[in-house]
Amino acid sequence: MTAVVEPPVARLAALPGVSTASRVAAQADQARVTGRVLPVAPALAGLLPGAGLRRGTTVAVHGSSSLLLALLAEATAAGSWAAVVGLPSLGLAAAAEYGVDIARLALVPRPGADLPAVLAALLDGVDLVVTSTSTIQPAVARRLSARARHRGAVLLAFGAWPAADVELSCRLEPWSGLEDGYGHLRQRRALVRARGRGAAARPVSAQLWLPARDGSLRSAAHLAPAPSLREETA
Repeated sequence: MTAVVEPPVARLAALPGVSTASRVAAQADQARVTGRVLPVAPALAGLLPGAGLRRGTTVAVHGSSSLLLALLAEATAAGSWAAVVGLPSLGLAAAAEYGVDIARLALVPRPGADLPAVLAALLDGVDLVVTSTSTIQPAVARRLSARARHRGAVLLAFGAWPAADVELSCRLEPWSGLEDGYGHLRQRRALVRARGRGAAARPVSAQLWLPARDGSLRSAAHLAPAPSLREETA
């Protein structure tokens, strides 16, 4: 009898915790179909595990409130509900410009000392919850991430977050449109880098228009990286 020797890839794929590329892709597709991953704009999909916002995870955004709003657009357009807590500078007009369905967006600009309780309550019933990290203690942040994980919500944090599954950092070029000293601010290019834990452990990056001339978020991959990028602070 001739022994059958499995190919090396098959033997590796049989090991616990090891997946082939086709299996990972199939799992990502299944997650999107079953609603376990909330959609994002195509320009952002390559930065996130499963090509979207996986329910039960925490995503920390550094350097750009515009990127924070852009992450909400596709999900709210597809029917998900979102809430922004403790970020009074983020308004409905700015959210609408990035494609957020404001009919599905709740704003709690100044929750005060009740911030942790408000976040916990919203994580129980809202698909995406956005908050600032400036006044939240690390132990409270970890508890909120655990609550999001158990409730199947997505927690989007603006700033450093100790229990983040994915971290997105954004560095921006100056606005274009004033090349001759006059005109209108039309578009801005950004370099977005992603890193994290588990499926997001391998760092990836993307060049984006944030926004493009028509106000949308688009890929700028065909352009060379800017020689000097500065981080947005608001």
